[in-house]
Amino acid sequence: MDLAELLVILERFEQYRRVVSALRLEMKEEIQFKSYDHRYGETAKLRKKAEDEEHQRLMAWNDAENKRLLERRLERLQKEELREKARKVQSDRQRVAFQEEFLKKKEAEVLQLHEESQNFITLENLDQRIEECLNRTQNYNFAIDKDGRIVKRTAMP
Repeated sequence: MDLAELLVILERFEQYRRVVSALRLEMKEEIQFKSYDHRYGETAKLRKKAEDEEHQRLMAWNDAENKRLLERRLERLQKEELREKARKVQSDRQRVAFQEEFLKKKEAEVLQLHEESQNFITLENLDQRIEECLNRTQNYNFAIDKDGRIVKRTAMP
């Protein structure tokens, strides 16, 4: 017989002994309870009645405790709901303020673009602008030094 197999068999035997021992104790208790109840029936009935009364008292206490916890939970949920509503109101206010600021910026941008559009070249002022450009001559033929100053300029033809 292998050593590992022997260990498994011993372990299973020990487990078997524990199970049988537990069953034996369970049966012994049951026999003793029946014998006790048979001998002291009235006492057993009184004890059973006392246990039932205690059970009812504990169940009533448990119901009261559950009711109290439910009330606390409902209060907490109401407070959380109020906080959530306040947070939403604050968020809405911030969003409205952000939108107003955005609209003000866009209005300012539109006004600026409108002012800049006054200088745009259109079909109505095209001839005038061409004349202005032809009359204004610009000489881009010059030399500069390292500091960016004009050193030498050629004459316009």
